[in-house]
Amino acid sequence: QVREWKNEGSKRYMCTGRPGWLTVSLRVGKYKKIHKNIVINLMDVLEVDSERQVVRVEPLVTMGQLTAHLNPMGWTIPVVPELDDLTVGGLIMGTGIESSSHIYGLFQHTCVAYELVLADGSLVRCSPTENSDLFYAVPWSCGTLGFLVAAEIKMIPAKKYVKIHYEPVRGLQKICEKFTEESKKKENSFVEGLVYSLEEAVIMTGVLTDEAEQSKINRIGNYYKPWFFKHVEKYLKADRTGIEYIPSRHYYHRHTRSIFWELQDIIPFGNNPVFRYLFGWMVPPKISLLKLTQGEAIRKLYEQHHVVQDMLVPMKSLEKSIQTFHVDLNVYPLWLCPFILPNNPGMVHPKGDEAELYVDIGAYGEPKRKQFEARASMRQMEKFVRSVHGFQMLYADCYMTREEFWDMFDGSLYHKLREQMNCKDAFPEVYDKICKAARH
Repeated sequence: QVREWKNEGSKRYMCTGRPGWLTVSLRVGKYKKIHKNIVINLMDVLEVDSERQVVRVEPLVTMGQLTAHLNPMGWTIPVVPELDDLTVGGLIMGTGIESSSHIYGLFQHTCVAYELVLADGSLVRCSPTENSDLFYAVPWSCGTLGFLVAAEIKMIPAKKYVKIHYEPVRGLQKICEKFTEESKKKENSFVEGLVYSLEEAVIMTGVLTDEAEQSKINRIGNYYKPWFFKHVEKYLKADRTGIEYIPSRHYYHRHTRSIFWELQDIIPFGNNPVFRYLFGWMVPPKISLLKLTQGEAIRKLYEQHHVVQDMLVPMKSLEKSIQTFHVDLNVYPLWLCPFILPNNPGMVHPKGDEAELYVDIGAYGEPKRKQFEARASMRQMEKFVRSVHGFQMLYADCYMTREEFWDMFDGSLYHKLREQMNCKDAFPEVYDKICKAARH
């Protein structure tokens, strides 16, 4: 298809032919209608190499599919981003994170090689030792350097359960201290925080294990179980710590049934025990279905009165960041997920020369701030994130100007490669693909 596009005279930019409503991002890209759509129906797990401890997959393989395939073989991947429908391609070209990222980094940092079809129609493999510039430039590039056709991802041995410890913490300073301390401990397989108000949170740490106390096993993934964030809140309300054993696959997809806490805005009675028992098997609705059936008026309303954002900030700025989120948005719960950011080349790396501990703060829901105005409030947030050398996840609505965008992200390697590989006539720049200012 790429060669055909060349023969036709390379008139329009290219993009993947997957319809916008199918993606997990709430944004519906307008570019699909005007660009040349390249259809890439590659959705298979290609090989599981247990000697090299690597799994090779095609870009449309989903997280649900991958864990279902690997777990029975005794393997898993180090970072399993939450929602079942997230694809490997999306997690590489965008980004992905999970509560094990304080050890392994972002999803891209667990990948050892990519295979891409470039603008000239050639197939190239890149890794840290082969075409390394391209390897480091691909993550966050949103398909603007080439089409991903396969990826190799590290595997680690799977265990049956996650032994999880819930600890309610009160007082913002204490929350931040405790969360930072737990995130630095490599013996924690998983670290996650749910912040329920400016002064209240539950911090969870988990360890992978094959042994479990039968009386403390909680299969939270079963359809009739309470939503996970509501279950966690009980520990806060009762002001007690607790220990449970959760089957690994249930843990990996613990926020899937309630789409984190988005579903409470869509089905307010969704966590009611009667509803869960009778109809729990029907949820969550696929995000793609919600997008496909959503009218333009509802979409605009959602955009103005609803926030779905992930901001990645240095751990040392956590307290200041939560306060800023509180003032500009006032959305709770907030999701806290720590990750180590290595000093690799590419669009996203720490300010200094060393790897640095960062935290993803996720705000999903209806802002309670009285004067919330989507554009003004988000620009305020973006400005703050730039000031602490943080990054905004690109699946979300982005209101930055081009200058502000390249102030947040390091474009040096990306632009160099776009020049070298003649991408300028083949693909739009990443900013033009994702930012509101460019698309409207």
